Amino acid sequence: MEERSKILDRIYEVIEERKAHPRDKSYVSLLLQKGTGNILDKVVEETGELAAGTLNADKKQIIHEMADLWFHLLVLLGAFDVSPQEIYKELEKRWGKSGIEEKESRNKVSR
Repeated sequence: MEERSKILDRIYEVIEERKAHPRDKSYVSLLLQKGTGNILDKVVEETGELAAGTLNADKKQIIHEMADLWFHLLVLLGAFDVSPQEIYKELEKRWGKSGIEEKESRNKVSR
């Protein structure tokens, strides 16, 4: 299982590579070239497709669309030089806290 969980990091490494050295016929290079708005459009599209799969209770579609969504979210992170490790660290900070308490603490800080 540990090896499988590293796939997000491996995908992100490819995204970083394509950002530094764009390639012809690379979907990642194309997305990054088109910019944040295009990447966000793909995130919204994939979120809608995931929602449809969920409403249909179609497990195969849910898995497929979640993979698409995670991929496009990784491209979005790459566009802003935010690594998966930074997200893991944030999730670790929240581990063991009630989601309600965590959200309330964010609201207090932003006021």
